Amino acid sequence: MKLIILAGGFGTRIGERTSVIPKPMIQIGGKPVLWHIMKIYSHYGINEFIICLGYKGEIIKDYFLHYEARNNDFTIDLGNSNVRFHSNHNELDWKVTLVDTGLNTLKGGRLKRVEEYINDDVNLLTYGDGVADINIRNLIAFHKKNKKMVTITGVHPPARFGELITKGDGLLAFEEKPQTSQGIINGGFMVFNRELFNYLTSNEDCDLEIGALEKLAKNGEVAVYKHKGNWACMDHERDLKYLENLWKENKAFWKVW
Repeated sequence: MKLIILAGGFGTRIGERTSVIPKPMIQIGGKPVLWHIMKIYSHYGINEFIICLGYKGEIIKDYFLHYEARNNDFTIDLGNSNVRFHSNHNELDWKVTLVDTGLNTLKGGRLKRVEEYINDDVNLLTYGDGVADINIRNLIAFHKKNKKMVTITGVHPPARFGELITKGDGLLAFEEKPQTSQGIINGGFMVFNRELFNYLTSNEDCDLEIGALEKLAKNGEVAVYKHKGNWACMDHERDLKYLENLWKENKAFWKVW
């Protein structure tokens, strides 16, 4: 089972930081938020990652290409350029595939463009900017028990987000600007069966929520795993400050590792 991370968007709402680096590379406690997300999944035994790149994807490629040097102490012999790393990180079992899925491609198109790297019948999908204290093992079990094509994690959000309208464990509709409120939104942390690819195209304008998931929801093929714990999305500068303060105060709820 692999985790696909959508990390190709422009991230314009967080301000000037993304003029230099892509949003998933903005740091919390000295590590990219992308790394924090991967650590959550790795804690539950998910160590194979496919990262969908787009805007400034070369920076994410460079990070992982030089991961050992960035995250280890090392000794270099300047006479012959031999390098000996002194292991100082716990990600030795990570396998990371980095795929350029286009600059302007919407989420559905990005997912379709990594289909060739997917071999398993059940896989995981999330965004490159959200963290939670979610139990991934329970999420996967919920997905398998409900036997739907897709499972979305519903979380309690700040009021500025659109919402998921649910009935029981099923998704009825997406509401971008709801007039009534159930108090949950799509927080990422999704599970999907391979058949989802049949509802996607590699076209740039192929979206995921407004398109494939909307259609599947009408067909009763989307379940909602209601996460009652903590969740946060690094969408604005104030979100970053909030997450950074939690980390500094040793209150980072997503640090399950």
